[in-house]
Amino acid sequence: MSIVVIDYGMGNLRSVSKALEHVAGGKEVIVSADPAVVAAAERVVFPGQGAMPDCMRELDARGLRPVVLAAAAEKPFLGICIGLQMLFEHSEEGNVAGLGVFAGEVKRFPEAQMFAADGLRLKVPHMGWNRLQQKPHALWAGIADQARFYFVHSYCVQPADNSVVTGVTEYGIPFTCAVGRDNIFAVQFHPEKSAQDGLQLLKNFVEWQP
Repeated sequence: MSIVVIDYGMGNLRSVSKALEHVAGGKEVIVSADPAVVAAAERVVFPGQGAMPDCMRELDARGLRPVVLAAAAEKPFLGICIGLQMLFEHSEEGNVAGLGVFAGEVKRFPEAQMFAADGLRLKVPHMGWNRLQQKPHALWAGIADQARFYFVHSYCVQPADNSVVTGVTEYGIPFTCAVGRDNIFAVQFHPEKSAQDGLQLLKNFVEWQP
C-alpha cells in the first residue's frame, strides 16, 4: 500500500517525500502527477509552494482536481502549506477560487496589525519557527502543546466553521495553522522542515486510521 505525494509542479516534493520515507515503516512513498496513481494510493499528501493562482492552474492543467477531491473525500489526506489553502473556497491572493473542501477564505496578513508584543513591526511573509497551540486531534500524538514548527507564508486560512480548527499560531494576530475533519488533516507549516516534531506528525499521519 502506497503513500502518494501529489506532484502538480508547485512544491518542494523531494524534502516531503524523503521525510515521509524516514517515518513510513517500509511503506512505499511515491511522488506522482498521474491521476491513476493518486487514485490507487492508500494515503495522499497534498503539498504546495508558490502563489495560489499558479497552484490552482497547474492542478487543473494536469487533470488532478477530480482525484484530489476524491482522495479528500475517502482516504487519509494530508495538506501542507498551499495544500491547506487550496482546500478552502476562495483566496484573495489573485482572487481565485479554491477546491471548496472547507468553507472559508484565505486572507493576507493584515499589515496594520503586524506588530509583536514589544511593538516591533513583523515582516510578511511570516518566515521561521513559531509555537503552535493544539486543539485535540490524533495527529498531535507525541507532540507537546506549544511545540515549534517552521512557517513560510503571507496568507492564512479563515475557516467558516471553528470546529475544524486543530491548531492556532500567533503572528501579529492569532491565525488558524491546522485544520482537521474526518479523514483530512492540513497544516500551514512545513512538517518536513520542522525537525523531530515535524517527523512525528508525519509518522502519526502514516499510522492514522481515521
